[in-house]
Amino acid sequence: MALKAVQQFMLGTVLGSEAQARDTLAKMKAAGYNGIELCGFMIHPIGFTVRLLTKAAGMPVGRGGNLDWHALVKEAGLQVTSLHTDLGSLERAAHAAAEEAKSFGTDTLVITGMYRFDYGDAATVHALAKRLNAAGKALAQEGTRLLYHNHNCELRRLNDGSGRTAYDVLLAETDPAAVNFEFDSYWFTEGGANTPEVMRRLGPRMKLWHINDRGTRLSGPATTPILKTDSMELGYGNMDLETLTAIAKENGIDAVILESHRNWVEKSPVKSLAWSAKFLNAHF
Repeated sequence: MALKAVQQFMLGTVLGSEAQARDTLAKMKAAGYNGIELCGFMIHPIGFTVRLLTKAAGMPVGRGGNLDWHALVKEAGLQVTSLHTDLGSLERAAHAAAEEAKSFGTDTLVITGMYRFDYGDAATVHALAKRLNAAGKALAQEGTRLLYHNHNCELRRLNDGSGRTAYDVLLAETDPAAVNFEFDSYWFTEGGANTPEVMRRLGPRMKLWHINDRGTRLSGPATTPILKTDSMELGYGNMDLETLTAIAKENGIDAVILESHRNWVEKSPVKSLAWSAKFLNAHF
């Protein structure tokens, strides 16, 4: 049975102290989650500028980097599904990255996408596939594995006239023995992709599933007939999560991981994850 986890990034506003983090993780456990996915720059102290930039982007990371995550996770009785990091760090120090993952009891590191990167340039994307293969092979020698996490940028069409997307290239040109995938169905749905088809193409290479729902939340009458969509608690939006769940199970995923950055019910990530747990507990 796949683990049910929450991505640490969702919890930035409720990790202000050891006591608050302990309470947050306890509420996760009580809601039915048995795992957590850690984020590299949330388990180490970071500078004020980084915190400010992430907050401005609507994704505050809080002060969790000052806490003892080894102790917190152990005390909460949660299993670490994976550790998010960046490709540059893996290329510079694969051994150190692997050892940190192992210290949390996981063998899985996840690349969360490239910043200041042109996903529409064919040569650049082909080069990225080679870099991922090299990093994945280096991690494999350390007894760990590499997954690539998508957003919507990988749906850009390449400038070589092939009609292919960046994701098509990454799927075709990465070695399954070195690189596999953490698939985020929200971002591909948001980007207009045929999400079930992509999940079927991934098959057993889809090791982890980032799950979210997408819809609208209004407090009163809308002033326009065109509404802005955003993340929603599972089962409260309009994504076909039943179909996606069936495919994820067929693919044999190791964990299903909830992540949303905003638009939480009552503006509370803890209440939001509790609402979403109802869907996850019924299906996993």
